[in-house]
Amino acid sequence: MTHVYNDSDTFKDGVLTGFAAAHLRYVQRVPDASGFVRAGGPLAGKVSLVIGGGSGHYPSYNGVVGPGFADGAVLGDIFASPSAEQVYRIARAAHGGAGLVLAFGNYAGDRLNFGVAADRLRAEGMDVRVVWVTDDVASAPPETVGDRRGIAGTFTVYKMAGAAAERGDDLDEVERLMRHANASTSSFGVAFDGCTLPGASDALFHVEPGRMDFGLGIHGEPGISSTDWMSASGLAAQLVDRVLAERPASADGRAAVLLNGLGATKYEELYVLWSEVAPRLHAAGLDVVEPEVGELVTSLDMAGCSLTVTWLDDELAPLWRAPADTAAYRRGEATASTLFTERAVAADATVAAAEEVASEESRRHAEVAQRLVATLAATVDEHKERLGEIDAVAGDGDHGIGMSRGSRAAHEAADAAATAGGGVHSVLRAAGTAFGDRAGGTSGILWGLLLETVGRDLGNQEAVTLDRLSGAVRTGAARLREFGRAELGDKTMLDALLPFADELGRGADAALPLAKAWQAAADVATSAAEATAPMVPRVGRARPLAERSVGTPDPGAVSFALIVTAIGEQLTQTSSPTSEES
Repeated sequence: MTHVYNDSDTFKDGVLTGFAAAHLRYVQRVPDASGFVRAGGPLAGKVSLVIGGGSGHYPSYNGVVGPGFADGAVLGDIFASPSAEQVYRIARAAHGGAGLVLAFGNYAGDRLNFGVAADRLRAEGMDVRVVWVTDDVASAPPETVGDRRGIAGTFTVYKMAGAAAERGDDLDEVERLMRHANASTSSFGVAFDGCTLPGASDALFHVEPGRMDFGLGIHGEPGISSTDWMSASGLAAQLVDRVLAERPASADGRAAVLLNGLGATKYEELYVLWSEVAPRLHAAGLDVVEPEVGELVTSLDMAGCSLTVTWLDDELAPLWRAPADTAAYRRGEATASTLFTERAVAADATVAAAEEVASEESRRHAEVAQRLVATLAATVDEHKERLGEIDAVAGDGDHGIGMSRGSRAAHEAADAAATAGGGVHSVLRAAGTAFGDRAGGTSGILWGLLLETVGRDLGNQEAVTLDRLSGAVRTGAARLREFGRAELGDKTMLDALLPFADELGRGADAALPLAKAWQAAADVATSAAEATAPMVPRVGRARPLAERSVGTPDPGAVSFALIVTAIGEQLTQTSSPTSEES
């Protein structure tokens, strides 16, 4: 388990501070941001590769920033996507003028947050490409390869893209080669036991004694299938056969191969396994090009390993062999670039927008909104452990932790906005921005967007009526539905949010008092959340473990129902709500 930390909530911050202090030769911190760019800043005229995801995977991300590899890395909290705001700040600081490639493993939270950041960067005139890695053969069949997770294959794909950018390829070519590398990469892993989050008393899951799990995820997810313990020879056969089954017809036998340790399975064990893997690869006709055996994409202290094969050709082989010089990975002699010799000046990403002056009426209603955000935070904190337990059934168990971080930040931001005289929009926008930034992951960006959208529709001038509030909630629900590309029945937060919005609208149509209409909608949301238990997840991180999820409600739907129920109780207790105003 994780023994060294101060506060589990600030574990990532300690990692960032310590890493920057230890590796000044390679990286520099981006002010007010959760990540790094290369020491000295971006190179003018060079395509910039920015990689990222949740922390807990070192040396992935920050450990491979440097010549021949990445230009920037952004880290979220443990196993949680960095927020769109953090991706935006790091990418902006890494931009050298020739365009950006944003890269990450294929997880819903990363796709949402990196996508929002990319749109924001494009709006400022930057050319941005987004590429996610889909190498995990256990997480989806070949016919739906785009649904596969990104695990240790991210390392080879990032390496090749970084080499292409380093030699001076333009943005179109870097993106093309990166997608080619991804399509040529397959991984398969095994877990011997789960990992333990900082401050947690037990692992996210355990493998039964004498057993092992195949098809693990790198965010603490258990394997997809379980089998009896087998020797290194038997394990090698399982890993090699599963990965080579994905061999493309065009492959000529050249391959980059990684045997990756996940954190607690150390080098000696990996070399024993490699002694069995290597001859099997050679017997299958592979020409293994400069293999890597070691910890490259970890999962805290998870016991397990994975095998990755990237099929090489005349385009990819030079990129795999190309030199690199980073804090955690070195190959050959990476010399100073003769193509890119000048540093670009990174733009300031923290310029605040002017605040609209709120009406007296909106400021009065903003005080109610402020109290309701406080209720949201208290509710999440009360149920944090339960939400984590629900999430751990088929996910990584971080839903409660992430929601807690985000809601506390939202509470503080709402208080500050209300104290500064902000109206309803200002208070909810501040809360939403802080929620999304601090929580990260899928829940962070969805709750951030929901709060911001509701606030935007309510504005800073008019009174908050039930009609306007129900309309704002419906708009927010529609935005999340479109943004998250999820539908009713997909086993997500929307399964509680959409029925809630519809019922609140019916209450408005019936001219019910706000508190009564809200409580009725909360009851519907609670029933809807409970009804997700028998559902099979069709999107999100739980999808690869769909069978394990059946029988357990969706954590996002449950947390939404708990929050709106508590807010309904608060509205009932306060004296201000009427049928017309809150």
